[in-house]
Amino acid sequence: MTGQKPVASLSLDLDNKWSYMKTHGDPNWVSYPSYLDIVVPRILKLLKEEDLKITFFIVGQDAAIESNQPALKSIADAGHEIGNHSFKHEPWMQLYTPQEVEDELSKTEAILESVTGQKTIGFRAPGYSISDDVLNVLSRRGYTYDCSTFPTYLGSLARAYYFMTSKLTEEQKADRQQLFGTFRDGRRTNKTYWVETKDRRMIEIPVTTFPVFKTPFHTSYVLYISAYSRFLALAYFRMAMLTCRATGIQPSILLNPLDFLGVDDNQPEMAFFPAMNLPAEPKIEVVRQALRIFKQYYDVRTMRDHVVSAEKDTNLVSPYPLLGLR
Repeated sequence: MTGQKPVASLSLDLDNKWSYMKTHGDPNWVSYPSYLDIVVPRILKLLKEEDLKITFFIVGQDAAIESNQPALKSIADAGHEIGNHSFKHEPWMQLYTPQEVEDELSKTEAILESVTGQKTIGFRAPGYSISDDVLNVLSRRGYTYDCSTFPTYLGSLARAYYFMTSKLTEEQKADRQQLFGTFRDGRRTNKTYWVETKDRRMIEIPVTTFPVFKTPFHTSYVLYISAYSRFLALAYFRMAMLTCRATGIQPSILLNPLDFLGVDDNQPEMAFFPAMNLPAEPKIEVVRQALRIFKQYYDVRTMRDHVVSAEKDTNLVSPYPLLGLR
């Protein structure tokens, strides 16, 4: 490709083993089992080899556990941005009161800054559980951006599959009723936009889905397809990149820690997640190839850099009359 590439962003939600177990209804999450010592070195190795700096959204509870702190500090030491991914990682933050949101954010900010040395300016809600109250508190606390929207029609199907494979009670399912969003989220824009809050405006960067069709194409979905055909998986990802370029979308692509774990890592509690029946090494190779395709079409940066680029765009709009959610 010729000419200057548009800026895009890459991030990773560093959900730990216990947080997946908690969301999935496994009562053994309360001992906070972790795989950070396994996945973080693998992730940092790949990013270094591919010359990428990205944003890691980290859960405050993990940073509060001393045994996790060396792995988390190594992320910041490698030059990556640290973002706030809540303290308790409960994907029902839309049910929180404003004070509960305030407490969740402030507690996470303090421990992340203590461990990594970085002040967080960006937030992603667990399970995309965003609300007007969350956006207002983020704005009041001086956040530059949020990236908690997921414009897909398939959220309800993903939630149904999650519930089918879980150990959740009916009450727990009710708490998670907006996990992965609702059908109407498919009508939301894929493009970066301004969110107008009570105090000021900030940037919203959606987790990008395939333009028009609104199907997900972040790496976990690519890996799921790769279990049947690596060629088709990477062709799907390349087509998503081409379509984003054709429609003027500067994508924000999401990685997950389970993209770097495989069946050979002996993590039976994670068997419900897509592509966990594959060994780790070929999964990481698929992720590598997808990232190389991403770099062919875009200048891949952190979320922070994506925001700096977006703020220079005089055509950036506020498409929703009430905050970011209507």
